[in-house]
Amino acid sequence: MKLVGLLASILVIVAGGCSPLVLKPADFSWPVESKLIVGPHGIVKEHRYSISFNVKPLLYAETKDTTSVAGRTLWIIRDKMGYYYITGPGFKDVFIFKQGGGGLVLKKQIEVSKVGLDSPSFNQRDPYIELISSNEKTIMLTANGIRKETSK
Repeated sequence: MKLVGLLASILVIVAGGCSPLVLKPADFSWPVESKLIVGPHGIVKEHRYSISFNVKPLLYAETKDTTSVAGRTLWIIRDKMGYYYITGPGFKDVFIFKQGGGGLVLKKQIEVSKVGLDSPSFNQRDPYIELISSNEKTIMLTANGIRKETSK
């Protein structure tokens, strides 16, 4: 009987120790967007936030071309929940990624332009990410899609 009680006590201690430690609330947002230049091997680096990743698959998804990646400019910002929003000049889409599996995993691809963005930029407008382009409407985005568009 003592052995059963001892095993039950150990099980309670072990099970209690397995519950995840969650630190809330947390704010993952970057206060300003980052302008990243694609390197010769398709890698972008943001030293301020210690992130780097290969953008060749993203550029192929948007342009169907990975031969001329070096020197391209991408805009990236991170929202409060930790999602990364990426676009660039000439892009028709905003790509939203989350961290996972040692990389960035596409959560959503949102078409924001029929002709391609001209001089896009992002702003943090909690709870939204604001996308501005000189040839398009201002668009308020969330990780789930477009929330609101405003005319220029």
